Amino acid sequence: MRKTTQLRQLLAKREILVVPGCFDAVTAKVIEKAGFPVVYLSGYGVSAGLLGMPDAGFTTMTEIHLAARYAANAVNIPMIADADTGYGNAVNVMRCVREYIQTGVAGIHIEDQVTPKRCGHVSGKELIPLAEAVGKYRAAAKARDEYDRDFVLIARTDARGAVGGGLNEAIKRVNAYREAGADVSFVEAPPSLDEVRRIVKEVPGPLLYNCTGISPQLSARELQDLGFAIVIYPGAGLRPAVAAVYDLVADMKKRDTAAWVDFYKRMEGHPMQDLNAFLGFPDVRKMEEEFLPGEEVQKKYEATLGYKL
Repeated sequence: MRKTTQLRQLLAKREILVVPGCFDAVTAKVIEKAGFPVVYLSGYGVSAGLLGMPDAGFTTMTEIHLAARYAANAVNIPMIADADTGYGNAVNVMRCVREYIQTGVAGIHIEDQVTPKRCGHVSGKELIPLAEAVGKYRAAAKARDEYDRDFVLIARTDARGAVGGGLNEAIKRVNAYREAGADVSFVEAPPSLDEVRRIVKEVPGPLLYNCTGISPQLSARELQDLGFAIVIYPGAGLRPAVAAVYDLVADMKKRDTAAWVDFYKRMEGHPMQDLNAFLGFPDVRKMEEEFLPGEEVQKKYEATLGYKL
């Protein structure tokens, strides 16, 4: 079954989809290993992990699209990916949707900020005109229908906190985007529970909630009770990874080898202890045994030292 179809089937269920964010292929695999049915590729995370730069419009479609391709093909679960503004006007958006479908991603969200855009939870956001944005979502829906009707198109508006915006504008826009063909509505960065409730009341159809930044930190159960279909946690992969690496290398700076030895001890019994197995070295050997001459495989493993597959 295609991953797009899998995601559609998951959305058809009544239970909210809890979707942690990754920023590369290995963090996508970790999220899958933990048992989640869907993973999210964070544009903020790609900008940080690939460029070491803030999410302020520095990444190109080529960079995020490539990260999405690697991550989506590293896992067996559907992936929702950040597609920023669609990387141009309505004509460019059609190519964007086609390219993301070809990566193996199951769905994307496209936002209505001007280019260069920025993280939806920081100040300085500006919007493209409503008519232009509607045209982009119409174009995106046409590309979806042409290449894969199950591909999930998520319309994100940043109008709540942008120049000339506000909650009324955000609701008006996201409803217009749904009418233009979007499958899921995403109002970015509502700052209060009252506003969250109003969004649920006034925006029909499946809703996505971004549990980060200035928005209320609501539990999945609370969001399901409110009526949301999806909740994403964009920083779930990036923030813990950055913090853990910093703690380890800072300890190494102080204690040298002793810190590394202690780290290995703490990893005993951890699901990620055998990183070689997690990344698939045993699978490589199985493929070799199936497709390469038997004597060659036996010799290469018996006559060499190292991790035993």
